[in-house]
Amino acid sequence: MKILITGASSGLGAEFARQYASLDNELVLLARREQNLLSLKNELQSSCKNIEIITVDVTDFPTLQAKIKTIQDIDMVILNAGISLGHKGDIPTIEQFENLFDVNVLSAHAILEILLPQFRDKRKGTIVFISSLASLFSMPTSKVYSASKRAVNAYAEGIRYKYKPYGVKVITLLPGFIKSEMTDKNEFTMPFLLQTQEGVSRMKRAIERGKECYAFPFRFYLIIRFLNLLPSLLREKIVHYKK
Repeated sequence: MKILITGASSGLGAEFARQYASLDNELVLLARREQNLLSLKNELQSSCKNIEIITVDVTDFPTLQAKIKTIQDIDMVILNAGISLGHKGDIPTIEQFENLFDVNVLSAHAILEILLPQFRDKRKGTIVFISSLASLFSMPTSKVYSASKRAVNAYAEGIRYKYKPYGVKVITLLPGFIKSEMTDKNEFTMPFLLQTQEGVSRMKRAIERGKECYAFPFRFYLIIRFLNLLPSLLREKIVHYKK
């Protein structure tokens, strides 16, 4: 199987590469930090059928699409590239807002604009969107990130309905907190925090089972579902509760 992984230079993307590295798989690792990609390739190449690295900033859409066009016969794409603005609660600048949506949402479409016709024509292919439990409940300190991941959910749902008749599988993964560069900057105790290897292992199992949507950890997901069932005034009091 030939797998394209975006945001592969660290965190979840690098761990996906480690867990998919095998003599049966070819990996295409895409990110903007070339040295990290080279180090990962050196680490994994002896245990993998083939590894190709692509160095590109996913917000440079023309270059990104040009490089995607050079890849042949992709079987699965894991759309992992993502950023957050932290949990400071400040009003983001329009530049920050735009950049976050470029990375988290528009880069996925830039890639799929190229890959979807290929998947449709050969009537197979798997698309994995890395969303977040934050897409289900928007805290005031993560409103832009939550909005971007909710957009990912909606986009993935539409792609699933459109391309399922063509044999294309669309999987949306909604993890909670997993240790990574993104979560390392959080200055609060993260509930149900998973180590990187465990978090990615759970997502890999969900992909292998063909689950269309997988939200985890389950207890955290249930808490969010419960909060969403509460009256809005009560939810607001809980969100703003301070000891």
